[in-house]
Amino acid sequence: MLIVLAPALFAGDRITGKAFATRSEVIAARGMAATSQPLATQAALDILKQGGNAVDAAIAANAVLTLVEPTGCGLGGDLYVLLWDPETRQMHGLNASGRAPASLTRAMLVDDRSLTRMPARGVLPVTVPGVVDGWWTLHQRFGRLPFAALFEPALRYAREGFPVSELIAYYWDRHVPIIGEYPNFAETFLIDGRAPRTGEIFRNPGFARTIEAIAPGGRDAFYTGAIARTMAEHVQEQGGFLTVADLAAHRSNWVAPRSVPYRGVDVWQLPPNGQGIAVLQMLRLLEPYDVRAMGFGSADWLHHLAEAKKLAFADRARFYADATVNDLPIDALISAAYADQRRKGIDPARAARQVDAGNPRAAALDDAERVLRDGDTIYLATADSDRMMVSLIQSNYRGMGSGITPPGLGFVLQNRGELFHLGDPDHPNAYAPRKRPFHTIIPGFATRGDQPWLAFGVMGGATQPQGQVQILANLLDFGMNLQEAGDAPRLVHTGSAQPTGEAMDARGGTVHLESGFAPEVVRALQRRGHRVGFADGIYGGYQAIRYDPEQGVFYGASESRKDGQAAGY
Repeated sequence: MLIVLAPALFAGDRITGKAFATRSEVIAARGMAATSQPLATQAALDILKQGGNAVDAAIAANAVLTLVEPTGCGLGGDLYVLLWDPETRQMHGLNASGRAPASLTRAMLVDDRSLTRMPARGVLPVTVPGVVDGWWTLHQRFGRLPFAALFEPALRYAREGFPVSELIAYYWDRHVPIIGEYPNFAETFLIDGRAPRTGEIFRNPGFARTIEAIAPGGRDAFYTGAIARTMAEHVQEQGGFLTVADLAAHRSNWVAPRSVPYRGVDVWQLPPNGQGIAVLQMLRLLEPYDVRAMGFGSADWLHHLAEAKKLAFADRARFYADATVNDLPIDALISAAYADQRRKGIDPARAARQVDAGNPRAAALDDAERVLRDGDTIYLATADSDRMMVSLIQSNYRGMGSGITPPGLGFVLQNRGELFHLGDPDHPNAYAPRKRPFHTIIPGFATRGDQPWLAFGVMGGATQPQGQVQILANLLDFGMNLQEAGDAPRLVHTGSAQPTGEAMDARGGTVHLESGFAPEVVRALQRRGHRVGFADGIYGGYQAIRYDPEQGVFYGASESRKDGQAAGY
């Protein structure tokens, strides 16, 4: 019997490439889309085939995702974009994150309510949703098709319904006991008092009505008029502070992306209020090491990765905040000289338990990470025949957001305000009216010379910078292909200091290892002083598109941790 069954037990082995890869790379010459849900990927391809460009496709895909993956994004959330413009051969960055209400002050939170940190749910962490203005701003500058045409797939699925995919159904169900009692949530998102099940058709008529207004009316249809009044009135009825004036005043900002070289490519990130420059800091720290010789999955590689993360995240806790209202030392933080100084803090034989920020005035850090692991996000990439490439990330935070569900609109408002710091009023991320909070979501991009090379992202709170660094090392140091780089097992270190005020775990945090690392590697990490854990569900999700200029084709990948799909034509 064992002999008969043996071939079936190993039927998943791949003939080519790494055995852990779940599928081959997708390869196409004219266009590509990679998203976390197949219906969104197909919507993007439909737009490309209609003559739309990568921006049009990205907006259409994101619109579908706000409907079909409400566990990771929504019309009530924020948006960031990195975009390669083939005409000018330049990288562009868009910050479409929202700001705190103008009428809510720090004194009202700290003095009147005796809060030491922002709450996770309810009206207080609600900030202005930035996604719709992000779509509009992006389209006004780079779009090709009419704005209204981009929402036809999302509108059709909202009216006619869509089958809920497996992982999304799982997370949808987990949100019910957390935010299911908020007014209008059940009417909007539940079927007979429960979350929709895998494969069950779900319709969202409120979402359809909102899209019916946005498609012809653009950003003003969302930020002024009836939709804005409904949002503001509902928040205020629940004791919050968001106003129509806050919504009407919101605008996205074009920002200058930053880059550092790594192994022959330039890696690009947006400046804060996001955490993208942590990727650049980690790469600067790791660049002098012979990572290839260390070997994928080795104790040496995982140790140096975790130690670089600790150093970068100590600076993240001290410096990362809204750059429009703070004078942040961004260029210094990502400089080679600063990395040389900070690298002295990496002991190749011992895990650090105490890591301070590079600023000599930084306070000691000694407690545990809690917030930034919790949450979900969507990431997507698109590319067109002109070689325009878009790297886009969008989220509510904490999955479905604050729980605050305006009546009849079909979405939940985000709770990004939870990431403000309430302790030190002079901290760069301290709460202030009209200020953007620290953000976790970061699109990634890399160029080679004057050509686009990689649009990529890794979803999942504080996992994102660590995940992006591992993707790049998998590709550039360990020679993996695009699909293998995402499917490979990951490390996620938790316990670093947070911009919200939580300090570093005094025991040095925990190195969490996904299935696939050798037992002897675990023991070697423990001997170096690492506390090793094996938590579920914190390792993120990944999509990517790579351009090969010699072949003139795109490679696409979507890894197995999400419901996603990469496809091209």
